[in-house]
Amino acid sequence: MKVGVLTGGGDCPGLNAVIRSVVRKGVQEYAFEFVGLRDGWLGALQGNVVPLDISSVRGILPRGGTILGSSRTNPFKHEDGLRRVQNTLDMHNLDALVVIGGEDTLGVAAELSRQGINLVGVPKTIDNDVSGTDYTFGFDTAVGIATEAIDRLHTTAESHMRTLVVEVMGRHSGWIALHAGIAGGANVILIPERPFDIDQVCSWVQSRFKINYAPIVVVAEGAVPKEGRVILKDRTLDEFDHVRLSGIGEWLAREISHRTGTDARTTVLGHIQRGGTPSAFDRWLATRFGLHAVDAVKDSDFGVMVALHGTQIIRLPLAEATAQTKMVDPSLYDEFEVFFG
Repeated sequence: MKVGVLTGGGDCPGLNAVIRSVVRKGVQEYAFEFVGLRDGWLGALQGNVVPLDISSVRGILPRGGTILGSSRTNPFKHEDGLRRVQNTLDMHNLDALVVIGGEDTLGVAAELSRQGINLVGVPKTIDNDVSGTDYTFGFDTAVGIATEAIDRLHTTAESHMRTLVVEVMGRHSGWIALHAGIAGGANVILIPERPFDIDQVCSWVQSRFKINYAPIVVVAEGAVPKEGRVILKDRTLDEFDHVRLSGIGEWLAREISHRTGTDARTTVLGHIQRGGTPSAFDRWLATRFGLHAVDAVKDSDFGVMVALHGTQIIRLPLAEATAQTKMVDPSLYDEFEVFFG
C-alpha cells in the first residue's frame, strides 16, 4: 500500500512522534510506502507531496511542531475541494490517508470518509477537547508549560503585591486552565464552560490581599462573564468560521484594578504553549497512536479514529469521535472551588 500522512490545524508537540511511529512500523512491518502532504489539507488541495521514509523521520521524536507543516485549511471552503483532494490521491496512487489533527481537521476527515476516501484519524490538540479519547497528545506539554509560567509569576506577583492574570488557550473548553491552574496553585480559574461573575472574582482577589498574598487568576481565552460575550482580538473568521480569541485577560485585569483599587497585570501565554519539545507522556501517547493508526490502515479499517481509553488504544468511528466537543465536567470544576479566593 501507499499511504499519505498529513498534519492539520494548530501545531503542537508530539506531531513528529506520530509521523515517525507511522512510518517506522508501516515500512518495517508492512512494507508500506509513505508520502507526506505538506501543510495539511492545503497540500491535499494543491498536490504538494513529499516522500517519507525511515531516514526522513530519524531524529524527529523530540522535535516540536511538524516536519510536514500545517494550516487551517478547509477543503470544503475551496472550489471543487473534494475533487481536488481526490485528484491528489489518484495522481500519487495513494490507497489511504493518516490524518493527524484536532476537531476541525478530523471533522473534514469524517466528511471525506463519508465521501468514500480511505483514511484513519489521529486526535491532536493542546486543548484536549476531542471527544472519544481520554487525552490528546500536546495537552500534557501545554499544561506543563503553563504550570511553569504560573509558578514563576507567583514570585513576581508577591514582590509587588499585585494581581497577575494568566490567559491560556482554550476556545471552547477549559482543560488547560483547570489543570495548569490547579497544578500552579492559582487562586481563581475561569473556563468557557462556566460563565463567571466578575464581582465574585474580585471578592476572591480581595480575600487574598487581606492575608497578604498576591492573587493569580488563570483564565481560558474562551471564558465569558455572565450576561457578557466572548472577548475577540478581531472579527476575522478562518476557514472553519472561528474568530481570533484573545483579550479576556486584559479585560479582567482592567476590571479587577478598577473594582478593587489594586494593581493588576496580564500575561498571555499564547503560542508559547504550542512550542518546544514534547513531554515524555506526549511522546509516548503520540507514538502509540501512530502504531495503532497504521495497524488500522493495514486492517483496512477506515473511517475510524484511534483513541486512548484508560491505558488501552481503541478505534472509534470518526463520525462519533467528532460529533461534539469534549467539555470540562461541571462536577470536576466544582471539586477545586475550595482553592479559590
